Amino acid sequence: MNELRNRPIRSFVMRAGRMTVAQARALEELWPRYGVEFAAQPLSLDELFGRAAPRTLEIGFGNGEHLAALAGAHPGRDYFGVEVHRPGVGHLLLLAATDNLANVRVSTHDAVEVLREQIAPASLDEVLVLFPDPWHKKRHHKRRLIQPPLVELIASRMRPGGVFKLATDWEEYARQMLEVLGAATPLFKNLSPTGDWMPRPDDRAPTRFEKRGARLGHGVWDLSFERGA
Repeated sequence: MNELRNRPIRSFVMRAGRMTVAQARALEELWPRYGVEFAAQPLSLDELFGRAAPRTLEIGFGNGEHLAALAGAHPGRDYFGVEVHRPGVGHLLLLAATDNLANVRVSTHDAVEVLREQIAPASLDEVLVLFPDPWHKKRHHKRRLIQPPLVELIASRMRPGGVFKLATDWEEYARQMLEVLGAATPLFKNLSPTGDWMPRPDDRAPTRFEKRGARLGHGVWDLSFERGA
């Protein structure tokens, strides 16, 4: 994982975005309750959430609507979201506070560094990567999040039997994801009965990116892989 250790290429571009007054206030007032500062040492997730429970990490949660919906529907599971775009983080904090969600924590740091430095090995039960930037121009494919070194890193942070779920509305990227995860045997096993795609999960609230893709007539490709022993 030396490529990730040096981290010369990032899968995201920092954009300021338009932040509402409410989102800015949420970042200031609710961060002490939900926020996780970055430090180059493993977190105790039991201490962070105040209990032992199944753990889900969502990388790039956008505006947080899906993550908040999952947390509300599954109070027995803990959700750790990582998102670098602060307006979306502020929106999630507002949702979490409105619904009084005790099982949500948030980081605004680079997800690769969070995984590498803060998430202990074999501590996650589920990882979600939903509608990551497809970087559709060929010269930008090297910026795509789903690459073999990251898959190896994610596998190392998951418990055996944990599930890695992905979705994209960009078919060519979906096929790359399938190829990368398929090559990660025996780290991951494809849960699709047809060896490729999964049905859309019933519990996934449509994300902003999924809704935009639907308006543009895009299809959606879901993948689900189980962490091997």
